[in-house]
Amino acid sequence: MQATTENESNYSHLEQMSVAEILQNINKEDQTVAVSVSKAIPQIEKLATVVADRMKAGGRLFYIGAGTSGRLGVVDASECPPTFGVPFDWVVGIIAGGDGAIRKAVEFAEDNTEQAWKDLSEFNITDKDVVVGIAASGTTPYVIGGLKAANQNKIITGCVVCNSGSPIAAEADYPVEVVTGPEFLTGSTRMKAGTAQKLVLNMLTTTVMIRLGRVKGNKMVDMQLSNNKLVDRGTKMVMAEIGVDEVTAADLLKKNGSVRKAVDFYNQNK
Repeated sequence: MQATTENESNYSHLEQMSVAEILQNINKEDQTVAVSVSKAIPQIEKLATVVADRMKAGGRLFYIGAGTSGRLGVVDASECPPTFGVPFDWVVGIIAGGDGAIRKAVEFAEDNTEQAWKDLSEFNITDKDVVVGIAASGTTPYVIGGLKAANQNKIITGCVVCNSGSPIAAEADYPVEVVTGPEFLTGSTRMKAGTAQKLVLNMLTTTVMIRLGRVKGNKMVDMQLSNNKLVDRGTKMVMAEIGVDEVTAADLLKKNGSVRKAVDFYNQNK
């Protein structure tokens, strides 16, 4: 295994840099992340394809991770219902230490190799589902244990890691390895590695939801109308789709609850 995420930073004496120098150098490192992700697209494609197929057949997507990686999984999972109008349990993010660890680190939670399977079991996980482990280092015991148990129960597994040849990638049926290299602040994988993981998770669930028919054209036609901004956006989408005025579009949207349903109702009753 090549643990490049732990390598010494390309920069030294950070405390001697000006604010502008710190920001410019962080940004310089960040610009390498998208290139690293692009190299992993063939792996992401394989994972996205199998997740979409499983979810079309009634399965779910589970993320497991610790620390920053776990939080990123929770964020991506929690954003799927409002963005795509899917049930809250279609994509589930689980973090070592429980939901309290989202805000406050839980000491040694990531070192428990048995807890991830216990956490997954609370959701009555089955072999219809997919489990994706997220870990910058690729060595987190919580994630390794969860993937091992999932494999033993014939559940498809994937991962998103930022080192090559890691134990987690070895456990995953569909590994995604985005090698981001040393961090600006040595070992702080909340930076480039975290950014890479966020990009991959965005790509994964957006691709899956498109394949599941939760997008029309390039619009979020099933989004939840949970605030005035989204209601206004939805109204404009209805106006553009069926050519009605704003008042009519807003009324259709209010009565039907989503852009898709509003458009379908109009087309069926015009």
